[in-house]
Amino acid sequence: MPTQKTTEPQPLTLATKVTIIRLLGVPVFILLLLYYGRSLAAHEPEHWLRWSALALFVTIAATDALDGYLARSRNEITWLGRVLDPLADKALSLAGILLLSRPSLPELQPQFPVWFIWLVISRDAITIGGVFLIDFLTGTVTVRPRISGKAATFFVMIAIGLALAGVPDTLFHSFVGMAAFLIFLSFILYLRDGWLQLDRGHLKPTTPES
Repeated sequence: MPTQKTTEPQPLTLATKVTIIRLLGVPVFILLLLYYGRSLAAHEPEHWLRWSALALFVTIAATDALDGYLARSRNEITWLGRVLDPLADKALSLAGILLLSRPSLPELQPQFPVWFIWLVISRDAITIGGVFLIDFLTGTVTVRPRISGKAATFFVMIAIGLALAGVPDTLFHSFVGMAAFLIFLSFILYLRDGWLQLDRGHLKPTTPES
């Protein structure tokens, strides 16, 4: 008599556990910067909060390479890891950019310009919306990572670290400018990829109304 196979959920891999720890560190990072901003607003700066945020930021950013190495070396690349890893990067970078751009708090220096926030959010929102639109129209979508996108993430992370370290404005804004250029370039390339997929793909047949 044939036995029926049962599918058991796969246990969390070591790489995925590291990624989850990175995600859990983001709310702590946010709290540190929020309380640091509050101390600045009260004209009683508690600089240990800023340095703690910097140390935590560097730790979370550095473990990005660690979980990727563990997944490849142990042959434990999973769907969950593929989803959580970029989510952790995006959550950390967006939190840093938003909390380090506060025009109402001039004591916080250096700061990301407001236009940079709009550039980052617009690029991400339009890209994500485009992915869903292409999938809806053609039934399939392929997102190809671009070197410019990875380089943009690198420069954004460096800029956040420099802002937390309180470096001179000239050095900080040079990295912000390079990050902005790469973000815009990656956005144009993603738009081009999406247009080509729409042009070469076939629209899903629509079901006639009865």
